[in-house]
Formats: sequence, structure tokens, C-alpha cells
Amino acid sequence: DRGILRYRGYPIEQLAERSTFIETAHLLIHGELPTSTELDEWSEELVTQSTLPENIKHFIEGFQRDAHPMGMFLSAVGALSTFYPDSKNVLDGGSRQTQITRLIAKVPTIAAYAHRYRTDAPYVSPDPNLSFVGNFMNMLNGHPPGGSESQYRPHPELERALDILFILHADHEQNCSTSAMRGIGSSQADPFVSLAGAAAALYGPLHGGANEAVLRMLAEIGSVSNITGFIKRVKDGERRLMGFGHRVYKSYDPRAKVIKETAYRVFEVTGKNPLLDIALELERIALEDDYFVSRRLYPNVDFYSGLIYEAMGFDAGMFPVLFAIGRTAGWVAQWQEMLKDKEQRIARPRQLYVGENDREYIPMDQR
Repeated sequence: DRGILRYRGYPIEQLAERSTFIETAHLLIHGELPTSTELDEWSEELVTQSTLPENIKHFIEGFQRDAHPMGMFLSAVGALSTFYPDSKNVLDGGSRQTQITRLIAKVPTIAAYAHRYRTDAPYVSPDPNLSFVGNFMNMLNGHPPGGSESQYRPHPELERALDILFILHADHEQNCSTSAMRGIGSSQADPFVSLAGAAAALYGPLHGGANEAVLRMLAEIGSVSNITGFIKRVKDGERRLMGFGHRVYKSYDPRAKVIKETAYRVFEVTGKNPLLDIALELERIALEDDYFVSRRLYPNVDFYSGLIYEAMGFDAGMFPVLFAIGRTAGWVAQWQEMLKDKEQRIARPRQLYVGENDREYIPMDQR
């Protein structure tokens, strides 16, 4: 009700303002913010593990060029299970840590190559001289070494914005995808196939695809002058107001506040998205209208994130993939926490059967 989100006790606003995604990932996994030495070692481990096996590149190249990047992403993550048989030792703490590092390091590389493959662009290897997010942006937009093109360097404001978005998406309690990660992992399946299942849950339009739905809604409204009519259709039950309301937050989503501020900084670099004026006016009306206020429908994390991604040049198909890169840290932290719980058993939700009861079999000729 109070709109609070903390990671291991640290307010999300402080982490978004002062931390980096890699530092935050360390916090989620190990329970504490890293020292300078620990952060350097953690960053070095991620750099070492960021390259993809050659056959995973060929695996991605087996998809059609117009394949959805999220389908490519979750398939490639699941396929990594066959390259690392040691990942089956889920009860071994050392092995778990190795797989956690592999996953966090490799998901940006998979995501970047899925994006480039769809545009018929060559694979760009990870650059150990760049930050985690800077390296991802280079793999998206850079050039293979040896060519005549100038070296790509991401704009610092855009790099920081993406870093903040990864932080904000890193973990969020028992949402659909995290529950899938823990449910699959409870059978002691390896983390690669468990995370592929979590990514499949995130693939759904009500979860990772919600920000794409916001963009479609804003585009449908078309202009500020059309908002009043759209609001009426929402109240009449003809349309759904996307990007408002949350299963947990009954006040303003704290992540949405941070993203809204980040959007302004991004648009100073990229130019303002024409849909921003519609979004701002829609938010203003919804926050003042008793219909929405009484239902506690406030902007959530999806309302502004799609506008930022679009301004940075991502197509809508990449939105859930970007979500997955950040959420991987939370998924593996939750997976590890579950396995270390001595009382953990395989997930087995109970089902209450309400159908027909106690019937005798009817032969075919009597039906």
C-alpha cells in the first residue's frame, strides 16, 4: 500500500541512483553489497564467461530471420544446459556459483546476437574493456574487429539509463516468471533449463510484454485530444488501460517514478518520443479521476519503460528480452535461495477437483 520496493533491505530508489546493475546483482545473490575488490573480481568473472560457445551461435542461426527474439533467447538459454553437464550438480555450492556467473554473463550476449541475427548483422564478440551494460550495447550496435568502421562507444546517458532499467527489473517477489523458475528448479533441474522456463513465462503479454501493449495503446490514442474519448471507453469496459495497476502495488509503483525521471534524460539525447505527451496527459487524468483513484490504478513499471526502449532504437520484440537480462539476476538468486533451504521439497500445488464424481465406465455401444 505504501509503494515500497527494497532489495535485501536497500530502497530501490537508492540502488537506481547510486548503484550499478552488476553491484545490485551481487547484492541479490550474495546478500551484501560488494567491496571494491569483490566487485572487481565479480566483474572479471563475468567478462571471462561472456563469450558464447560456437555451436550456440550456429543454433541461433538456425532460426528464421523474422523469429521473435524472445523465442530465440529462451531456446538458446535452454540449449546451454547441454554444453555444461556440471550444471546438473545443483546441490554443490561451487557449481551453483559457476552456473550463476555463466547465466548472468551470457544472457546479454545471446540477446545481442538474437537482435543482430534478425537484422542480418554479424556477431560482435564481448569487449572486456567495457562495462557490463556498455559491452551489451556494443554487441548490439558495434562492429566486428578488423573492419573499416570506427569503434562504437555507447552514449553515457543511454548506457546509464539501460543500467537503471536492469536494476529496476532485477527482482520482484513471486511474480509469474520467478515462480516458474522456483517451481522448475524445485525438481533439481539445472539452472539453464529452469531459466528457460522462467523466460517462457516472461514471454507472455501480461508479464514481459506489457510495456509493448502500452506503446500500442498510446499509438492507438494517437493524440492528446483523443484521450477523453479513450478514457470513456475504458470506463465503459470497452478498452483496458495498459500500464496502470499492479497485483501488489495499490499505490504508485516506485519503479515507475524512477523510470519516468530516466525517460526525460534519455529523450534529451534521442529527442522526445511523440507518444510522451499522450502518456503524461493520460497519467495526469488517471491520477485525478475518481474512477481510477478509487480503484487504485496507478502507473506501473511498464508505463514508461517501452517509451525509453523505443527511443533507444529497440523494436518491441526486444522489450521482454531486455526485461529478461535484468531479471536473470533475481531468477538465479531465488533459485539458489530455494536450493539452500533445507526444508525445500519439489513444488506440488494442490488442486481441488470439482467435476463429476464416482462414475461407472460406459461401454462404447451404450454411449
